[in-house]
Amino acid sequence: MTRFPKLEPLGFDPTIPNQARIYDYLVGGKDNFAADREAARWALSVAPELPMMCREGRRFLERVVRHLAGRGVRQFVDVGCGLPTQGNVHEIAQAAAPGSRVVYVDNDPVVVTHARALLEDEEHTAVIEADMREPDQVLGHPRLKSLIDLGSPVAILLFFALDVIPEDELASHIVGRFRDAIAPGGYVAIGHTVSDLRPEATAGLADLYQSRSVVTGHAHREQQRTKADVEGLFDGLSLVPPGVVYIPAWGADAGQDTLDPRAIWSVGGVGRKDA
Repeated sequence: MTRFPKLEPLGFDPTIPNQARIYDYLVGGKDNFAADREAARWALSVAPELPMMCREGRRFLERVVRHLAGRGVRQFVDVGCGLPTQGNVHEIAQAAAPGSRVVYVDNDPVVVTHARALLEDEEHTAVIEADMREPDQVLGHPRLKSLIDLGSPVAILLFFALDVIPEDELASHIVGRFRDAIAPGGYVAIGHTVSDLRPEATAGLADLYQSRSVVTGHAHREQQRTKADVEGLFDGLSLVPPGVVYIPAWGADAGQDTLDPRAIWSVGGVGRKDA
């Protein structure tokens, strides 16, 4: 098996911008520092549509979780969950299907501390610190194993988590390992920004994040993945209609107006494990 370089533990340094805290700032949160806000303002100068994209990402998450709860899924693992905000997975899942169990996973100790403070009182919810670059570390975590039965259908949620995995082979490995670990009838859901429509914006953000040493993954890409690249991550899974599409169109009601995908250059899809 290919061995991938390990990340050093993130630790906590408020002077280094962090992707999760930048996102928090973009959605109007308060769990961010001056370095995060400065990096976010630079990002907005490159792509002023980022706050709208973040909001659409949350709407996509809500539609996916409701859809899966409606298909009988009662277990969710939110990998690379980021800082808690309104409309968390457990709130959506448990409103649609009371008793649903949710495990949040992140490798950032600041994210985990905040999430535990806000979420751990929930009977069917847990927060674990683990690195998705090592899926077996996630799957073998005692807290996850105490709450999630991998022998029954589970939804693995990778909402914009793979954006910060620059290595294509590693991204495929992460998805493949989670796919192999879940039982038939389980799902893998992915949301991912892509470069097809706004290559100048995605290249500009990649350059910005590298130049400002934003904490993301082990390395940095010069350009974001394409829609076709994201489709390839669903290898071995049966795509749920409408497949991999720009996120405003996924799960949209018939006749509902959708946003111009050129303003929301993120795609998403859900794959079902059949056997």
